[in-house]
Amino acid sequence: MRILAITAGAARMYCGSCFRDNALSAEMMRQGHDVTLVPIYTPTRTDEPNVSMGRVLYGGVNVYLQQLSPIFRKTPLFVDRFFDSRIVMALATRLAITTDPRRLGALTISTLHGEEGNQKKEIRKLLWWLKSQPSPDVVVLPNSLMISLAMPISRALDCPIVCSLQGEDLFLQGLPGDMKNRALELIRNQVRYVTGFVSVSRYYADYMETLLKIPKQKMFVLPIGINLNGFQRRTHTDNSRVTIGFLARISPEKGLHNLVAAYRLLRNRKDLPPTRLAVAGYLGHDQREYLSRIRAEVVADGFAEEFRYHGALTRAEKISFLRTLDIFSVPSDYKEPKGLFLLEAMATGVPVVQPAHGAYPEIINLTGGGHLVPGGNIEALAQGLGELVKDIKMRQELGHQAAQGVREHYSVERMAKRALSIYQEISEPAY
Repeated sequence: MRILAITAGAARMYCGSCFRDNALSAEMMRQGHDVTLVPIYTPTRTDEPNVSMGRVLYGGVNVYLQQLSPIFRKTPLFVDRFFDSRIVMALATRLAITTDPRRLGALTISTLHGEEGNQKKEIRKLLWWLKSQPSPDVVVLPNSLMISLAMPISRALDCPIVCSLQGEDLFLQGLPGDMKNRALELIRNQVRYVTGFVSVSRYYADYMETLLKIPKQKMFVLPIGINLNGFQRRTHTDNSRVTIGFLARISPEKGLHNLVAAYRLLRNRKDLPPTRLAVAGYLGHDQREYLSRIRAEVVADGFAEEFRYHGALTRAEKISFLRTLDIFSVPSDYKEPKGLFLLEAMATGVPVVQPAHGAYPEIINLTGGGHLVPGGNIEALAQGLGELVKDIKMRQELGHQAAQGVREHYSVERMAKRALSIYQEISEPAY
């Protein structure tokens, strides 16, 4: 198949959706298909070889400036090219382009207006480029926030449009005031221009069907998969201290504060071996205060020497970090639709303890690689962690099941084959 996939860059931030889009495209290429991965807004940041094309379309600097002033909606192409240049884009990303929905409400509403919004010039430029390329069998949008591209692309290329669903509700829920309802209304009004929606989990498919009023016949489920190259199972055998690990973006919705609170309860138990808490993940400028508060609590509680933040990790560093863990938990308050970090931890044979919401039950029930506890219940989380801290045999058994389950059900090869099957079904006309 010839597939044109659009992926939304998130500046310098490590982004699970970017990882997933890149891994899926790379594997479909490896399987012999003609895939073009087009970054929009900013270049994507991945921890694997980046297969997206070097040029960024629908550039984030131009999009922002066109929202800011009517002057930039009429600038000639050579001015736009300057703002899309690598130098300007790199400078903008270093200055930490915000992804905070509270500050992007008006821009979001404008982009959802599509050809009637302030960014209509960027859509025209995108269409000019698309028309210069070989005609694809299917075009894939990165999320429903870009649904305003469905109608103009479908009209220009006369091909099916697929829209991925992979966590954008968190952004929508964060929009200020009435902008959330307005954004949802605009998305719902454009559902008819999308041939098929592809969700990263069954939970999220059901949720987004209701939220966006998507007809059931348009919904497909494509569980996320990971590239297992390099994910060797852990060989850590130091039983003198049990390491509980966290690897995700450092932000309140990922629940690091919940894990620290549960760890505090664990330390009050007298029947457990010594423990420590190892934390890693991307830290945005706007979340530094959040991490500082957690560190201050750790110091006040007297276990500063047992807590360490390892920073954002490369792929090799990430795998090495995971292989030092005995237990893994990202007790998010947000009902996570993907759980990429969960799959990576389990791939190294680390058992997990997760809230029983979002996509976590699907993953853990299918792999058998961990425990589920009631969401939002710190005592239950501490109890679930404590069971594994105390029982090395249980950790080993669950870790083995975790590693086997990920390889059987959540490989990138399996994800790509399923994606191609869905795209084929969507692109074939019904008679």
